[in-house]
Amino acid sequence: MILLLVLLTNCSTKTVPMTAPESTLIYIGDPMCSWCYGITDELAAVKEKFDGKLNFELVMGGLRPYNTQTMSELKDFLAHHWEDVHKASGQQFQYGILDSETITYDTEPPCRANVVVRRLAPKQAFAFFKATQKAFYFYNKNMHLAESYHDMLKELDIDTQEFDQLFASDEMKALVRRDFERSAEWGVRGFPALILEHNGQLTMITNGFSKSEVMIQHIEAVIE
Repeated sequence: MILLLVLLTNCSTKTVPMTAPESTLIYIGDPMCSWCYGITDELAAVKEKFDGKLNFELVMGGLRPYNTQTMSELKDFLAHHWEDVHKASGQQFQYGILDSETITYDTEPPCRANVVVRRLAPKQAFAFFKATQKAFYFYNKNMHLAESYHDMLKELDIDTQEFDQLFASDEMKALVRRDFERSAEWGVRGFPALILEHNGQLTMITNGFSKSEVMIQHIEAVIE
């Protein structure tokens, strides 16, 4: 079945009815995407609003996978975006990691870590995604290292040894690449993106930062 992606416009607030179980909110993001960090609380409110009415799927978009530039090389560019995200969302940043001359801004490893957790504990996927963001942006951890995830894994009761084995595996490297390909096939060119799959059709709810009430309004207009 071919799914058509359409952009929703001119939406009005509606009462949310019961929806078919196959209706799904698909969130496409990257743990090292600053605007994805900015939208986290707004998205959590949307997810809670439709809990039990819509399924929720998390797909890794791949902001800069396999990038070789260091954090220090991108310092001015990234700092500017982080400041904009803080102003729009209130999310807190620590900027020390931007001075690193050894850590690269390769977003594939944290995306892969999230694919691993999606395999091991699918119900914890979104919680782990949020924890990964905070580990990077607030605690400035090197998200290329498996041990950087251990504390959050323990908090979510996920086995660290099993995680480490999968994190290093060719299987997970291939699976995260497939996530990147899915995002491209849907025509998503920027993150965050939230898509609603409903009645065999894909509707773009937002492609970029948005407030929860706006996203909720758009979703309600589709599933009325």
